[in-house]
Amino acid sequence: MKIDFKSVFNKVFRTSKWRILNRILLAVVLLLLSCFLFAEFLFGSLPTVEELKHPKLHLASELYSSEGELIGKYFRENRTPVSLGEVTPYFYKGLIATEDVRFYDHQGVDWESNVAILWYLAKGDKRGGSTITQQLAKNLFKMRKNAKLGILANIPGVKLIVIKFKEWVTASRLEKTYSKDEILLLYINTVDFGSHAFGIKAAAKTFFDKDPINLTISESAVLVGLLKATTYYSPILHPSHALSRRNVVLSQMLKYNVITQEQHDNGIDEKVQLNFHVENQLEGAANLYFRSAVAHELQEWCKQNDYDLYTDGLKIYTTIDTRLQKHAEEAVIEHMTSLQKKFYKHWGDDKPWIDGAKKEIPGFLNTHIKYTTAYKSLNEKFKGNKDSIDYHLNQPHAMTIFTVEGVKDTLLSSYDSLAHYKKLLHCGFVTVDPNNGHVKTWVGGVDYNHFQYDHVYQSKRQPGSTFKPFIYATAIENGAGPCDTRVDKYVHHTYEEDGVQKVWDPRNSDRTFSGDTMTLRLAMARSVNSIAAQLTLEVSPDSVALMAKKCGVKSYLKPVPSVGLGSNDVDLLELVSAYSPFINGGKSKAPILITKITDSEGNVLVEFESKSEQVISEETAWLMSYMLRGTAEEYRGTSQALFQYAGLFSKNNVGGKTGTSSNFSDGWYVGVTKDLIGGVWVGADDRCVHFKTSGMGEGMRTALPVFGLFMEKVYKDDSSSIKRSLFPKEPFAISRPHDCRTKVIFAVDSTTIDSLDVEPLDTAYTPRTAAHRVMFE
Repeated sequence: MKIDFKSVFNKVFRTSKWRILNRILLAVVLLLLSCFLFAEFLFGSLPTVEELKHPKLHLASELYSSEGELIGKYFRENRTPVSLGEVTPYFYKGLIATEDVRFYDHQGVDWESNVAILWYLAKGDKRGGSTITQQLAKNLFKMRKNAKLGILANIPGVKLIVIKFKEWVTASRLEKTYSKDEILLLYINTVDFGSHAFGIKAAAKTFFDKDPINLTISESAVLVGLLKATTYYSPILHPSHALSRRNVVLSQMLKYNVITQEQHDNGIDEKVQLNFHVENQLEGAANLYFRSAVAHELQEWCKQNDYDLYTDGLKIYTTIDTRLQKHAEEAVIEHMTSLQKKFYKHWGDDKPWIDGAKKEIPGFLNTHIKYTTAYKSLNEKFKGNKDSIDYHLNQPHAMTIFTVEGVKDTLLSSYDSLAHYKKLLHCGFVTVDPNNGHVKTWVGGVDYNHFQYDHVYQSKRQPGSTFKPFIYATAIENGAGPCDTRVDKYVHHTYEEDGVQKVWDPRNSDRTFSGDTMTLRLAMARSVNSIAAQLTLEVSPDSVALMAKKCGVKSYLKPVPSVGLGSNDVDLLELVSAYSPFINGGKSKAPILITKITDSEGNVLVEFESKSEQVISEETAWLMSYMLRGTAEEYRGTSQALFQYAGLFSKNNVGGKTGTSSNFSDGWYVGVTKDLIGGVWVGADDRCVHFKTSGMGEGMRTALPVFGLFMEKVYKDDSSSIKRSLFPKEPFAISRPHDCRTKVIFAVDSTTIDSLDVEPLDTAYTPRTAAHRVMFE
């Protein structure tokens, strides 16, 4: 028998009764489908499986010195994770006893506790029922933020239900993803203790200056008590509340056998001894200029590798040596304090902002006041009314200023304050190991809190005669030798620059030409401009610029005749590193601040080494080290001021080069030893502010003393990683004459050394440890 299925279908499913049922079923399906499709819109998002397995924690990145010492942090939330073994059991057992006694029994949600909450709510007693797992879900995934909630949360009374439901679901999923101990560890590493302390390690450090493993029972109870309400139970803000809550926690610990009755009683009697200190990113052993430089150095790497320096818990291992760094900072402060006082005395009541004719620049302060915050604020307030603005700019008011004697509270007008800061001298000082390019010390200025501008790498100024070694290196690479001679005479050179005919006739620093014939070694030692100029013209300015580039100068160098006399602006770091080939056998060494970076678990992410290239021959390098020694060993050499610092020449070689820019705006010194090259820049932020005379403004007097003080401190420090040592011996038979220095017998007292083949200081310097008697051979 043939069945007409179409007829049967019509009779069964197209009756009015079935039509209604079909519509109901279709509506239900559509509703369920809508809920499925729009669940996030209605209820908000839930963590993904990947987020549950790998929750994103905001961890502080840590900065380490070359000796492995923690010297600073970068963070938005100060959090450093620990293992359970690094935390006293009294803390986490006390936490469970107080906050979630059935922690090891429930599956994320304590239903028994939730039922009890309803009873307490009916009695008007508000109590929390969140388990540790629920609190972890809340802390990790920020589900109470409006951005995480759906549209239903806007309905009065529904928001709390939505939040609780999502926390229950997430807590249950966390319990399936992690063990109980892993959940506990995640919680104690993420929870906010207030006072900008996130996690138990930061909390123990902030409130008690301890590691978590060393917390006492009472201290543990204080921190557990904080978690109920970080402000209300803060031992800093409300000590009586904190004490009361601590006692509650101790009672819970006793009730659940975490501690004995005796421990409980002792804990109750124990006085809370706080050692409170909120850690911030401006603390640590690392100089703040260096820390900022490291952050700047890592910007591109973090961007390329998708890391956040302030949240990803990186461990950054640097080249900085904290022992040397301490000496560097002390040397800068000691010298700059003295130099600033000399600068004030040098100018007296006169204004130090002068033009090329040594006349005061009219309207100098009026021009610069317009760049200040005070002027901009007043200009906006008074709609540009000059009289009103000037009146208020000249009114004294309370302010805090930086001085050489320290920070001071005073009454000054905005104009007086500007004048004060324009008269301040600044300094940059950096040292580099020429053998591997490691930056060992970094001082970017006199005080980071007041002057963030870094004079090591942000500032570019004319280096003056510190650029001359690149002239001599070029000449030696082309066959010249230290014993070759030139005459100190007037140089007149005509050349074309940008289509314009120009004349170059450089003068010596004393504005005279002696007519003497002298060796190249003596000429560089005395920094004779005329002989440096002759050599530049012989080898060509382009060759000198190329030599500086090969050695490590990165800044643009215009290859004009004055290039070797330092007419182009460079930064201190590149200049110092460019001296490395003269000491290490001819290899350029790019300066590096970081040796490696690991993740928070210690897995190496990247390692860094200095880029190196053989840029001059070994013979040229050795001869240049010999030339640099000449500035201290040759008669009237510009580095002889180093003899006033004890111990620098005892079984030790030191050389270097001074530099002074036009009008004494910039004082420079680059000092070299076998294992360390140090560079110093000193000057005012405005180039028109400077000493008036060479007797005060030359690099020999403004910059060299920082290097001398530093090396004296380093050699006196038995723990220092830098020891006295001689320059490397001749690597092979040098092909050209070089031993042509002036022989001097240098008699000193028994407190220093017996004899040196050097010339003593001129009369401008008085040695601090020796009396001198000179005999020329």
